[in-house]
Amino acid sequence: MEVTNRIESRGEYLAFEAFVGARKLIEEIMCVQEGEDVLITTDTSSDMRVAELLGGAAMAVGAHPVIVRYETRWQSAIEPPAPVAGAALGADVWIELQLGYIMHSDAFRAAMDRGTRYTCLTGLDVQMLVDTVAKVDYQGVRELGDKLVDLMSAGEEIRITSANGMDITGRTGDRPIHVRGIPADKPGMSVMLAGQISWNPIEETQNGTIVFDGAAWPPDENGLITNPITLTVENGVVTDVAGTGRDADVYRSWLAAQDDPNMYRVAHWSLGYNPGVTKSTGRIVEDERVFGCVEFGIGTKGAWIGGESWVAPAHSDGSNVAPSIYVDGVALEESGRYVHPELVEICRRLGVDGY
Repeated sequence: MEVTNRIESRGEYLAFEAFVGARKLIEEIMCVQEGEDVLITTDTSSDMRVAELLGGAAMAVGAHPVIVRYETRWQSAIEPPAPVAGAALGADVWIELQLGYIMHSDAFRAAMDRGTRYTCLTGLDVQMLVDTVAKVDYQGVRELGDKLVDLMSAGEEIRITSANGMDITGRTGDRPIHVRGIPADKPGMSVMLAGQISWNPIEETQNGTIVFDGAAWPPDENGLITNPITLTVENGVVTDVAGTGRDADVYRSWLAAQDDPNMYRVAHWSLGYNPGVTKSTGRIVEDERVFGCVEFGIGTKGAWIGGESWVAPAHSDGSNVAPSIYVDGVALEESGRYVHPELVEICRRLGVDGY
């Protein structure tokens, strides 16, 4: 997987700032309480400084942190080793840091049904913890997300285009649009890093072309995109994968290798707007939140998103970093920059560069 290499070898690098992010994640986002069991799952690709910081922050509020580490699995949404699944089932709070994340698996669903509060932070390293958590005004980012939901929900047809050929439309109908960066304050909640809204338009209304030009993962052989990947979508199903260069060939072959028609179904549309993420890095949780990007999920679709859910062998996400977004013909964003006056004003208050 191609990523931006920024793992600092010195343990003291951003130590104070990262601790601020760890406390914020434990106390304000996962709402950890005294006496709770907090599971932190990692693999051999994880930044263990983050795991240790989170464990310390959990212990500081009187919780019981447990860190589990196992081999890296180069796939998403697959079943973990049995001891990991058992640990998740017994946890009050579960923070997932490993590259091959477990979300969408049977083990994940069992933990959610049991009431575990969960967040997927696959690939979270110290720099990401500082940039996307410690430095971020969560209330301001939530305000931006809520306004995006209001504007997106006010119309019938959503159209997303880009200068490199993306042009896809869909109708949301009465399906919900979710703000993902909210506190996990109720049993069974699954939350994500701040700076993203997600939904899935009615499948048969999803038609056109999607272009990935920022990042795509899995497969592990992609990551940062060198040459854009173009997906043709008909009634919510990917019918063709095209593009010059290696990236499209790898993605096409990987989808075919899953040998399951559900792998070609569009699972969600998402908008990214975390002010701490200014470029793609190859870490997909971060790439999905590049400020102003759009991201699409392909494959397994969780029930939480709304509408029909389904299971595939994996779930893949890909991003476009400079989209234009229109709701019933009214522009919310053009070429990666929000242009709707209400969105611009919030961006100014957040101190986002360029506004």
